Amino acid sequence: MAISGRVPLLLLLGLVAVVLRPQAGTVWLWLLGVLLLVGLDRLLTPSPALATITRRQPGSVRLGDPASSDLVVAATGRRLHLDVRDAWQPSAGARDNRYRLRLAAGDQRRLTTPLLPRRRGDLRAAGVTVRSWGPLGLVARQRTYDVPGSVRALPPFESRKHLPSRLARLRDLDGRAAVRVRGQGTEFDSLREYVRGDDVRSIDWRASARNTHVVVRTWQPERDRRVVLVLDTSRTSAGRVARTVDEPETDGMPRLDAAMDSALLLAALASRAGDRIDFVAGDRRVRARQRVHGARDVAMRLQEQMAELDPVLVEADWDLLAGAVQGFGRQRALVVLLTALEPSAIADGLLPVLPVLTRHHRVVIASVRDPELTRMAALADEAGPTPPTADDVYAAAAASHELDRRERTRAMLVRLGVDVVDADAGELPPALADHYLALKAQGLL
Repeated sequence: MAISGRVPLLLLLGLVAVVLRPQAGTVWLWLLGVLLLVGLDRLLTPSPALATITRRQPGSVRLGDPASSDLVVAATGRRLHLDVRDAWQPSAGARDNRYRLRLAAGDQRRLTTPLLPRRRGDLRAAGVTVRSWGPLGLVARQRTYDVPGSVRALPPFESRKHLPSRLARLRDLDGRAAVRVRGQGTEFDSLREYVRGDDVRSIDWRASARNTHVVVRTWQPERDRRVVLVLDTSRTSAGRVARTVDEPETDGMPRLDAAMDSALLLAALASRAGDRIDFVAGDRRVRARQRVHGARDVAMRLQEQMAELDPVLVEADWDLLAGAVQGFGRQRALVVLLTALEPSAIADGLLPVLPVLTRHHRVVIASVRDPELTRMAALADEAGPTPPTADDVYAAAAASHELDRRERTRAMLVRLGVDVVDADAGELPPALADHYLALKAQGLL
């Protein structure tokens, strides 16, 4: 039960009666009158159960995009005066979710709660609280109903802005643009007459002998290849990094989210190129595994898989993840490992299983670089009105040492036949897509 602000006001009005008749009996009579009014209003207050509530599920939305949840409140049996609150967990970003309704018997009203999700995953409704007021507006009967509802916040896929330019480059490679790229790729496409500027190595001498003109072969990039995306969700993916050197780290994003963005752009590009996409994510156990080739919207399918993934503070079991990759088949593939280029984690976990992967596949490590290391390494060399402090010098030395370790690790991986794409969070998605296009143009998938 709840009372309104009218009850304290009635009690204050009793001061007027006490001034006009300053006796103890006046106080008690006034209190008794207020209690009688409150009791009468309580008896006449309809039950909140007379209101039926249904919800329309909001579905899925990209993180940062607005969504909404609709409630339909209907009055059954009699007239209702209601206060309704549609509560959600805080990260759902519900606002303007309190409503005051007057419904005649049989009426219904649609209530829309705006949502702005602030984290990935399934964000659920916490309950719908209904207050039913009496005819005097003094007392309300209150009840909270469990009306299930959830909105799935998908990864934002901010790198999709780079997709049109990469698709244009892909069309150039594939021969669908106005200017055909000749002599690239590994799959034979057609024969045509030689024109000045063609690569002489593409001349087909046998076909030329049967014609009155010199004939060249044209090639197209590889199609129907396999791309396996391996997303590391271990402790190294939990670190928060800035997108660029100029951005504060507090405004940045977790490494895992940056890796997801890179994987989504590559998957969208590779699927348009006719390649098959496999996806696996995990740490000490496999968290997600799916074949998504053949789907109309590969990026959306991957976003659904990634929505519930969070960093886990354990070391990655690369033997397990390599086994998951091999479980997709023995056919040669481009295996993209989205993990941090952390020297200790690479040496202890990933390095022992790399020979198994490189023996059968083309392996690329895509790592999110922390621009804070670059900024700290430059502290001791910055020219300014005041010399660097001892803390700045120590921070610069530590950052330089870590950068040197990363570079040695990268060089070691390259010697093992592994391609390394190491870039800031905002630059990694297009850098990885460009590396894929370069491999495709050279027929190295």
